[in-house]
Amino acid sequence: MAGPDLAPHELRIIVAVEQARSFSGAAAALGLTQSAVSHSVRGTEQKIGAVLFDRGRGGAAPTPAGERAVAHARRVLRLLETLAAEARGAADGGGEVTGPLRVAAFRSAALHLLPAALAGLRARHPGVEPEVRVVRELGRGTAGEVADGRADLGIATLGTTSPVPRGLVGDVLVEEPYAFVHPAGHPDPRSLPLVDWAENCTSYTRDWWARQDWLPRATTRTEDDGAVLAMVSAGHAMAVMPALSLTGAPPSVTVTDLGPGRPTRSVGYVTTPELAATHVVRALIRELRAVAAEAAVSNSRKPEYL
Repeated sequence: MAGPDLAPHELRIIVAVEQARSFSGAAAALGLTQSAVSHSVRGTEQKIGAVLFDRGRGGAAPTPAGERAVAHARRVLRLLETLAAEARGAADGGGEVTGPLRVAAFRSAALHLLPAALAGLRARHPGVEPEVRVVRELGRGTAGEVADGRADLGIATLGTTSPVPRGLVGDVLVEEPYAFVHPAGHPDPRSLPLVDWAENCTSYTRDWWARQDWLPRATTRTEDDGAVLAMVSAGHAMAVMPALSLTGAPPSVTVTDLGPGRPTRSVGYVTTPELAATHVVRALIRELRAVAAEAAVSNSRKPEYL
């Protein structure tokens, strides 16, 4: 039997408590009294039938039930915003795409794939207001941001070891090949230390690495692919990197093809089934597909990626 409906203001309150990790912080953010926030949360917990926050001297920490409830609350609140934007667009003839658009992307995608897509989107739909967050593609990564309601669309690495998470929808935009990267002009680049970073590979790619006798174990690790490229450029290391991370590589770096058995990385998008049908998300997906298609053609013309 269904319980009483939750009102939007109740959803906003539990989201604010989770963000602030305290009732007082949520009250300050929402312009309410602490007692009003506390009363609302208790009422929401009674309606749901589960404790959403552990109260203590350190504040209010979401329980597993609370984490799930807050994720759904964010998604419901976003859909309410989208409802208004979609309805206004329909009233104006259905052609105008407006409103906020929250995107989560890992670093190289945010630098080299997303800007052109957003430029095309804004040119065609100047009423769109993009908000981009760079998220490390570790653990739940960008897909987790979408699942938790913090992003409308995530640019993510997809594949057999990291498929589209349950409850989301998505597709591959581009298959980017890995290449051997080393200092230009170095007499023996394979003698250099191998540098790596945590986001670089899926287990599929690391299995490929393990089969390569000429590749040593990585002895140096950096925070991101930009630091890897800088170390290679300075002559301190060699690396194996995906094409997107090599966009705009300096002349001091040589990129060498790894052959027909080279590994690849699938870069795609994920979103929720509800938002996938909205005009603003569909418009961004179209732009991302166009940019990815251009990138694939450009890469196919480079000898190192044949």
